[in-house]
Amino acid sequence: MYSEVSKDRPCVFGKMFCRKVRTTRRRDILISPSCWQYAILLNRFNYSFELEKDLHLKGYHTLFQGSLPYYPKSMKCYLSRTPDRMPSERHQIGILKKYYLLNAASLLPVLALELRDGEKVLDLCSAPGGKSIALLQCAYPGYLHCNEHDSLRLRWLRQTLESFIPQPLVKVIKVSELDGREMGDAQPEMFDKVLVDAPCSNDRSWLFSSDSQKAACRISQRRNLPVLQVELLRSAIKALRPGGLLVYSTCTLSKAENQDVISEILNSYTNIMPVDIKEMARTCSQDFTFAPTGQECGLLVIPDKGKAWGPMYVAKLKKSWTT
Repeated sequence: MYSEVSKDRPCVFGKMFCRKVRTTRRRDILISPSCWQYAILLNRFNYSFELEKDLHLKGYHTLFQGSLPYYPKSMKCYLSRTPDRMPSERHQIGILKKYYLLNAASLLPVLALELRDGEKVLDLCSAPGGKSIALLQCAYPGYLHCNEHDSLRLRWLRQTLESFIPQPLVKVIKVSELDGREMGDAQPEMFDKVLVDAPCSNDRSWLFSSDSQKAACRISQRRNLPVLQVELLRSAIKALRPGGLLVYSTCTLSKAENQDVISEILNSYTNIMPVDIKEMARTCSQDFTFAPTGQECGLLVIPDKGKAWGPMYVAKLKKSWTT
């Protein structure tokens, strides 16, 4: 006979058992695409009132629902409590798409940048381009540099930008294929804001694999990722002007690629300061489930039932005027 664990009394099986249950549940969400949820980011450059009306009728609600003080009115993102998925729009030359499907948690690093009109922005690891598209929903930058080192992903990035951005705005966007580790030397102290959405052991795509040999190869590769991530951050710091903001993000639960990377950076620089973003977790708890990180400057979104967003780690840093 099985007894249900009541909310009104402690787990009779102990904390370890309960922790294992929660971990198993989140792993089940990660490896089950049928559980995944997709947010709908409306494209303000081809806004559809009919689409927005239809989303309301289907029970979708807006992300954050205006709870974040720096949530831009120009950004409209809708989500459903169920794993419903809108069909992806087909790429057509000369026709802008109306919406972008994404993991809602991926908007957190974009919002953490607090982008303002006229600022110079670097998206260091930009492909496939979702966060660049989201940045442009927030404000009109004076200059946006989208960089992607991988040539195949670069083509994907270019197509994404072409699908969502009108021609006049394209003039302020530069797309490059540099090794991100070289950007700081190429453009020192050039940018007001820098986003480093780093290559990582993406827990959704890496766990969901039927190829055991490929999975073993990925596990081996992930040992080297923290070194690359630190090097990318060092380059980003060089590219950031004094007083500027830097946001680091990954889509993994790995502490070695998240908190440990940020700790190494903070321990290595006297002019890089952590920025407290705990308030973001408090105001977003209705839509996301957060795990403790032990850092005031870091958040970790973990997938949960009814909130199958993430994993997404976000850390916010500021470059001071003194060294």
